[in-house]
Amino acid sequence: MALQCGIIGLANVGKTTLFNCMAKNRAETSAFAFSSSKSNIGIIDVPDDRLYEIAKLVNPAKITHATVEIVDIPGLTKGSSTGEGVGNKFLGDIRTCDALIHVLRCFDSDKLPHIEGSVNPVRDLETVEFELQIKDLESIDKKLQKVEKAMKLANDKEAKKAFEVLSLYKAHIESLKPARSLQVSEDDRKFISDLFLLSAKPVLYVCNVDDSSAVKGNHYVDEVKEALKEENATVLTMAAEMESEIAEFESPDDRKAFLADLGLSQPGVNLLVRAAYNLLNLMSFFTEGEDEVRAWTIRKGIFAPQAARAIHTDLERGFIRAEVMKFDDFIRLKSEAACKAAGKFNVEGKNYIVQEGDIMHIRFNV
Repeated sequence: MALQCGIIGLANVGKTTLFNCMAKNRAETSAFAFSSSKSNIGIIDVPDDRLYEIAKLVNPAKITHATVEIVDIPGLTKGSSTGEGVGNKFLGDIRTCDALIHVLRCFDSDKLPHIEGSVNPVRDLETVEFELQIKDLESIDKKLQKVEKAMKLANDKEAKKAFEVLSLYKAHIESLKPARSLQVSEDDRKFISDLFLLSAKPVLYVCNVDDSSAVKGNHYVDEVKEALKEENATVLTMAAEMESEIAEFESPDDRKAFLADLGLSQPGVNLLVRAAYNLLNLMSFFTEGEDEVRAWTIRKGIFAPQAARAIHTDLERGFIRAEVMKFDDFIRLKSEAACKAAGKFNVEGKNYIVQEGDIMHIRFNV
């Protein structure tokens, strides 16, 4: 499932360091603002211990995690919407993303100067949001002009409704509020869907702190949370530099010992990846066998044939039924045969909505 989560923020806030903790490929980091001329794209595994629990019972040849595509978008700055820095190009890269991770610098460092001269994550947040909103207003104004012409040429009810909805969004954004916070019906949202508004995308925020603030945060983190309290947004606290060190450990035991010394139960990047997965409205179902135990990525709330498509299009086209076990039942009973004997092996048809953690076998014929 080709869904992208973009990492955004000002220059020198730790975006690329965070990207390198998450992605399988690594990108070059620099202490110089605007030193990157292109976005970095990587694939990240979604951490899921359930795969290993299933594998203990099945002993497969390999384990395959669900994945998400992540894009490290180089730093924005004031005036990006008018082409400052590397401006418009990277705003275009944001447009193709399905959700955003907004990284905020919440640490002091003499070795890494802030492009605004001082550390102020709330100001930085507002700067980036403002640039996204300015670009959105450009898109809305262009469409409003076209819709207005259609209204004048013909008494088009659809054009009138589009004009009303677009005007609502324009007024909302002009009041310095992101498009995602405007409450409109699904029917009304169709009038802006073709614009791929930047400030309409779901966002989670990462406060990048120094190592000593990784567990409890600091006053910068408190300021960010206070600024975002009405948005009901997810705010994570992470020390990206430390997370990059954790990612270097090949031994799980060494990693666990290092985390314990820091007072952490798991890498913060694991929490971030799962939060990003959830932000994209995604979930996993599993397939299991001697060849492979695998997690498959689907959108929440879809029917079994559409979920089967994640495995192969033929499975959707020739779908007959899904044989379903719940993860907890399979782990408790320890085998497919035991699930059948206990009545925990269900045969589901085309109208079955796949649930998080379902273990499925798809029967099909093409």
